[in-house]
Amino acid sequence: MEDQKARTQTKSYMKIYSLILLVPILAPSLSFAQKDFQKKVQTQMILAEPGAVIELPEGVFTLTNTLSLEGKERITIRGKGMDKTILSFKDQTDGAEGIRVSDGTDILLEGFTVQDAKGDAIKTMHVKGITFQSVKAEWTGIPGPENGGYGLYPVQCKGVIIDNCEAIGASDAGIYVGQSKDIIVKNSRAFHNVAGIEIENSLNAEVFDNEAWENTGGILVFDLPDLVEKKGGQVKVHHNKIHDNNYVNFAPVGNIVATVPSGTGLMILATKGVEVYENEMLNNQTAGSLILSYQTTGRPIKDQEYDPFASDISIHDNVFERKTGGPAGKDLLASLLAGKFGDAIPNILFDGIRNPGLLDEKGKWKEGHCIVIMNNQGQSIANLDAPNGFKHITREDDAFKCDN
Repeated sequence: MEDQKARTQTKSYMKIYSLILLVPILAPSLSFAQKDFQKKVQTQMILAEPGAVIELPEGVFTLTNTLSLEGKERITIRGKGMDKTILSFKDQTDGAEGIRVSDGTDILLEGFTVQDAKGDAIKTMHVKGITFQSVKAEWTGIPGPENGGYGLYPVQCKGVIIDNCEAIGASDAGIYVGQSKDIIVKNSRAFHNVAGIEIENSLNAEVFDNEAWENTGGILVFDLPDLVEKKGGQVKVHHNKIHDNNYVNFAPVGNIVATVPSGTGLMILATKGVEVYENEMLNNQTAGSLILSYQTTGRPIKDQEYDPFASDISIHDNVFERKTGGPAGKDLLASLLAGKFGDAIPNILFDGIRNPGLLDEKGKWKEGHCIVIMNNQGQSIANLDAPNGFKHITREDDAFKCDN
């Protein structure tokens, strides 16, 4: 009996020893399989005919090169689910993005994750009809400036849909739509980014039913100079949960989002035609909402066609709450607010800079250009008096009506 037991144990040890010996043989095979997967998918992208569906299997796949889809029509790239098909670019040696889609029409990206891209996770450029459905872009580990700038990154596109997506760890913006037109961002989640969701120099955008939390800034609506598309607007931000966006700003020095104060729920910079309603803006400790002219950034303006002023803004029927305490960051704005308001900082901040060309002879807004703030639960407003060097920051809780 004892001999039989000993023989059984010996066989078990031999199996384990054999597996150990096989590891050096299996590792190159695994590496080959990963390269084979990469080559197969890129070949499918190159040869794809209109209407093709490129299926990505379940598993974790390590890629070293950008996957590129160019000049294609009606193509679907579909995984088995955002947590089931994972494309890891942690060992990327070539290319600036994880996936790049350019000059296409009616492209659907669905059901997969892109991790740890060297640069942007998924960039789409000059695409007419681009849909991100149940796609995740993330950088693993502690967020830092070495992470890629953008997670989901459609730029100069028309007809953009981002639905049920996630973005984590971007050193600029997790979900970003820039210089584009006809945009829907819905049912999505963004956290541990500098900017959770950003709409920049874009027209006709609707951002709703999303959750942005533990970013530096939850949702940003920006118009910036020196871009091909000069003017954004017609932006609606509604029914979002924008909360606890008090994360340290880890953007690389020099990026425009490096100026976003930690503790910002919603930030509108130099954009016209923005309506913000029925959102929950909770525990964003520096500003629930922040309305600024580009001049407040302190950056020079060389673009002669650029309008740096915010106007035609409506913030109404939202819920604002914040915990008692000082601002989240340690920048100039945080110091000003702490010095003026202590632990009771107003929820909505306006820099006080208005376009003189949009004011009448009495200094009031001309029709169609005013900044309206009304009917918000927990509404409290401060004018930062930026034109006078922030010397006279004041409460103006009832001043932002269309007759002012």
